[in-house]
Parts: sequence; C-alpha cells; structure tokens
Amino acid sequence: MFEHALAAIENLPAIAALRESTLAYPLVNAAHLIGIALLFGAIVPLDLRLVGWRRGAGAVGQLSSLLLPVAIFGFALAAGAGLLLFATDARAYATSPLFQAKMVLIALALANALALRAIDWRGARPRRRVATAGVASMALWFAVIVLGRLVGYF
Repeated sequence: MFEHALAAIENLPAIAALRESTLAYPLVNAAHLIGIALLFGAIVPLDLRLVGWRRGAGAVGQLSSLLLPVAIFGFALAAGAGLLLFATDARAYATSPLFQAKMVLIALALANALALRAIDWRGARPRRRVATAGVASMALWFAVIVLGRLVGYF
C-alpha cells in the first residue's frame, strides 16, 4: 500500500516533468542547497554563541532575533525543495537507510530547537543546558547535511 502511494507520487505529471527536465530539477536542487546554506549559516553562529563563544559580543536574544528568521526561512526552503526532490524517486529514497537516518536526525534537530526554546534561562545552570543544546544542534545539522550528500551517492 505504501509503495503504491509512493509510486503514485512519482507518477504525478508535475513530478514526472520535474524529473525529466534539464533545467527545473537542477534549479530545485539549487534551491535545496541554498536553503541548507541559509539554515546552517544562521544556526552555527547562534549555536556557537550559546556555547559561549564571543560572550562580549552582545545578548543572545539580539543575535537570535536576527538569525532565527533566516534559519526558519532556510529550513522551509530546504524542506520544500527537498520534498520535490524526494518525490522524483520516492520509492528509492523511502527505502534508503541513509535517507531514513537523515529524516530521524532532522526530527531530533527540530526537537532540540524546540527544547532549547523551552529552557528556563533563569533556572539553575541554564548555561550548561543551553550550551549542550547548542553543541547538539551543530552536530545534528552537520550530520543531516552529510547524510543528505551521501544519499545522492549510495
């Protein structure tokens, strides 16, 4: 049943056109990469600041208000383009252990981001919890990127 649904997605006219296009597919792939760059490029400086890098550079809240919208836009762009890329060969991607691991890590990275927002910054030892979340965020998103690149080769 699940395989039939994935095959139906692959056979949608718009997806078939995307798969067969010499221009549209590379543009969607480029959009995916731009989204990744925006997400990771915004997350890393924020996470480094949470870990304690450049404490004298200003409040985390100010940096967060600047970088989080960029990261959210980057994630939305990467996810939207990624769904289109997935749809072009949905059955193969859905059965790929690398792709499955990538999806799990994305879920963990998003859960980490939500948990970070829930931390009581005034509580006991918030710096340790915030720093741990920052390190976890960088590691998770780095692993997502590596797995995503590996999916294309294996």
